[in-house]
Amino acid sequence: MRHGNKGNNLSRTASHRRALLMNLGCQLITYKRITTTLAKAKALRVYIEPLITKTKNTASKEAIMHNHRIVFSYLNDKAAVKELFTVVAPKVAARPGGYTRIIKLGARTGDNAEIAMIELVDFNEIYGKGVTTAAEPAKKTRRAGGAKKKATDTEATTEAAAEDSSTPLTTDTATEEKA
Repeated sequence: MRHGNKGNNLSRTASHRRALLMNLGCQLITYKRITTTLAKAKALRVYIEPLITKTKNTASKEAIMHNHRIVFSYLNDKAAVKELFTVVAPKVAARPGGYTRIIKLGARTGDNAEIAMIELVDFNEIYGKGVTTAAEPAKKTRRAGGAKKKATDTEATTEAAAEDSSTPLTTDTATEEKA
């Protein structure tokens, strides 16, 4: 019986589960948003939020170094720890908790596993990057008002074609010799 066993074991051994959460945690810190299964996202939230809380304790240099070492023991990635302390910690300094957000995305095709996106809450400004609003398309009318414009366009193309036909055409001599 599993009385009193908190935490999802994700159907993995302890070492495999720790390695999985370590890797997912590093990716979340690096990319600020990752997509995974709902169970892994919930387990990752429990794993990563205490680490983010540790980055906020900047009482003394000894405390900072101690927290660096503790967080490194959970992540084992120098770049992720540096990113966590230099980029993430200042943004979440005023937040009392709840540093991550889980958004359900639906079921995965193939095995119907429930997929979720987990992201750092204070880094959601990347939603709008590169997205531009589409301009309204021109209204189409049922009138034949565009007939004049089309007529002038066709005249211009016929004039350009006439100029092209007046230039002499060069033929490839290699193709004539083969024939």
